[in-house]
Amino acid sequence: MDLHMIWFLLVSVLLIGYAILDGFDLGVGVLHLFAKSEEERRVHINAIGPVWDGNEVWLLTAGGALFAAFPVVYATVFSGFYLALILLLCALIFRAVSMEFRGKVDSPGWRRLWDWAFGLGSLLPALLLGVAFGNLLRGIPLDMEHNFTGTFLTLLNPYALLVGILSLVLFTMHGALYLAIKTEGDLKARVKKLLSPLWIAMIVLYVLATLATVFVSPFLLEGMLGKPLFWMLFVALLGSALWIPSAAKAGKDGRAFLASSITIASMIGLSALGLFPRLVPARGDLKYSLTAYNASSSETTLTTMLVIALIGMPLVIAYTIFIYRAFRGKVTITPDSY
Repeated sequence: MDLHMIWFLLVSVLLIGYAILDGFDLGVGVLHLFAKSEEERRVHINAIGPVWDGNEVWLLTAGGALFAAFPVVYATVFSGFYLALILLLCALIFRAVSMEFRGKVDSPGWRRLWDWAFGLGSLLPALLLGVAFGNLLRGIPLDMEHNFTGTFLTLLNPYALLVGILSLVLFTMHGALYLAIKTEGDLKARVKKLLSPLWIAMIVLYVLATLATVFVSPFLLEGMLGKPLFWMLFVALLGSALWIPSAAKAGKDGRAFLASSITIASMIGLSALGLFPRLVPARGDLKYSLTAYNASSSETTLTTMLVIALIGMPLVIAYTIFIYRAFRGKVTITPDSY
């Protein structure tokens, strides 16, 4: 394993961490759109209130790692996905400020305005992140100088939209499992009723996306059956996906959430395995693709960044564990709550 492979793996791990942690945040936000009372809305927000900003650190770290280790990929993706990323950024901003602003004025109309901002600010990122990932799996149009040659409408293709809907459903189910851990009573019962249809929808969409991949991006599947890591990830995905409904039905909400987390990690892991060494496949002619080797920084930069990552990542993980332990338990609404 060389430095290029290590950094490909590290960026993948950071994206997996973000998808697992901020994924349930976004899912709770989507479910917030269907809350039936002011108390339920406050429970939703306070369930993620102590942890949501820490969860987004993983996305910032992944972006920083991509910029440092693979600057050409960073430049190409951010220029090609510019409008989509601006929409994503605006949604995340409105989502963040809505939690602070909704309680500043004692008015139902004011609170409903920011409730919609919170819900849509969660729904759009859950969808857009999936669409962006779907385009990477499909490949984007690049010229011989690795410049993006498409338009915003190019990104709204059926395959990418299918992956986007899959990510939306997956994160919503993930958020429902988190709410099952953090709530009790009628709200918990209603949330758990949503798990079965969301799980079925997730399975159907994943099967459809996998079948579509065979025709849209066959290069992702080349040689996969001969890789031991593929079978490990496939077994993990199959086992965890089947574990979700059985654990939830048995009332083991923590284990169901763990199973959902493993499912997300396995899905992204399989995609990364299919992509490697490509980071951005070129649609039409794969020889123009950006890979971990032709788009990386110098060996000195990769080595220096690796030392920093080996120091910083354990700190991030330790901080994350500490915060979740400090705020474990059911949500309780107090005068100081959101």
